[in-house]
Amino acid sequence: MTAGIPDSTVDTSRPHPARVYDWLLGGKDNYPVDQEVAEKLPAEARANAARNRAFMHRASAWLAGQGVDQFLDIGTGIPTAPNLHQIVQTVTPHARVVYADNDPIVLRHAEALLVSSPEGATDYIHGDVRRPAEILERAARTLDFNRPVALSLIALMHFLPDDQDPYGITRGFVEALPGGSFLVLSHGTADQHPELRQETESAYKKGAIALRMRTRQEVEPFFEGLELIEPGLVTAPEWYRDEPAPVYERSGFYVGVARVP
Repeated sequence: MTAGIPDSTVDTSRPHPARVYDWLLGGKDNYPVDQEVAEKLPAEARANAARNRAFMHRASAWLAGQGVDQFLDIGTGIPTAPNLHQIVQTVTPHARVVYADNDPIVLRHAEALLVSSPEGATDYIHGDVRRPAEILERAARTLDFNRPVALSLIALMHFLPDDQDPYGITRGFVEALPGGSFLVLSHGTADQHPELRQETESAYKKGAIALRMRTRQEVEPFFEGLELIEPGLVTAPEWYRDEPAPVYERSGFYVGVARVP
């Protein structure tokens, strides 16, 4: 489906957050413009990206272990094994996973995201988080919104400035989910790295990428009306359920998993 998409669909003159994140995770699917932004970020950015990714792994596996078998992952990014469907289908082989992203290079790699277990299903939507209705309509072709769905917004909402109403966008998605669903969210912050804030913001600004890191108090409203699962809203290394407590490390992300009543 995607192998024939020409390179011209990818704008290599402008950096993209998904490709910058790919570089931070050690990936190869990025361009010089993305590398230029990434290399200007503090050295700690790579470790923070890895901690954030590890949170996604832990949270997804825990949800699958709780019986959640439907996942909607928005802001998917470049495929990086293990991907979400590989994690949850190891626990629940019949799980159904829908990915969504607005970067054409992710679309080109969508086939890697569509290799489901025989019992389950995966799909990919080329869509923008700022248009929830479009993503939800297409996701409904694979997911049953009459049953619980885990919505993942991982390392995404800090790229939406306040004037784009990130809280309202998140509520728009959550309100479409039935009771018993979950929101899994991670969000960039400088609370534990205040000395790195200017360097981080400057790097993204030079790449013309909007970045709005938020404090813990500013991340809390994303979970308004939801039931936060223990350990609550914490930094990425501090979120764990079944595994032993990780070694404490400073983090550039707040994370949380919350249940829809």
